[in-house]
Amino acid sequence: MDLEKWKSQIVRGTLEYCVLMMLDKRVCYGYEILQKLDRYPIIASTESTVYPLLRRLQKEGYLESVWKDSAEGLPPRKYYSLTENGRHYLKAMDIEWKNLLQAMSELKEGENA
Repeated sequence: MDLEKWKSQIVRGTLEYCVLMMLDKRVCYGYEILQKLDRYPIIASTESTVYPLLRRLQKEGYLESVWKDSAEGLPPRKYYSLTENGRHYLKAMDIEWKNLLQAMSELKEGENA
């Protein structure tokens, strides 16, 4: 496996977590999420990846959305926020993320080998 394929697998495995973390801080619309992800090349994603993820998370009950009018006559935007289930899911993901980082740190340092 080359480096680009490996990086793609990292993004696939962590994008959901990244989106939930963003939405835990504030309500965002889809394009805004894309722009925030673009700040970090390792997790930058396309519309064809992020929008289906948002729809799935909403269908699974982790997100809710509301349409809001935009300023200056632009089309309305769909804003996403975490539901209570989404907050619980994110907390569970936080625990697993910490476990993963701990395991990786120990492996890198050669502890418990």
